[in-house]
Amino acid sequence: MAARKDRTVKPITRERIRTSLLIDRLQDHAEGKIEMTATQVRAAETLIDRTVPKLQSIQHSGDPQNPVGIALIVQGVSKAA
Repeated sequence: MAARKDRTVKPITRERIRTSLLIDRLQDHAEGKIEMTATQVRAAETLIDRTVPKLQSIQHSGDPQNPVGIALIVQGVSKAA
């Protein structure tokens, strides 16, 4: 295997590793494997919120007089006997 040209870990990679460690720790707490204080849980949530975007609901709406059509195109392959 070829050696890496850049031996330093990029800041974004470090941030993702830290975030995944926090998520793993919160999951272990939720499963009862470890104990965390309320302050530790809140601090972990705050740090995760800074690195992982929150999911938001999105509502699509349009003109009822001119609805968007969706076509399904199916391509088949026939087998020779």
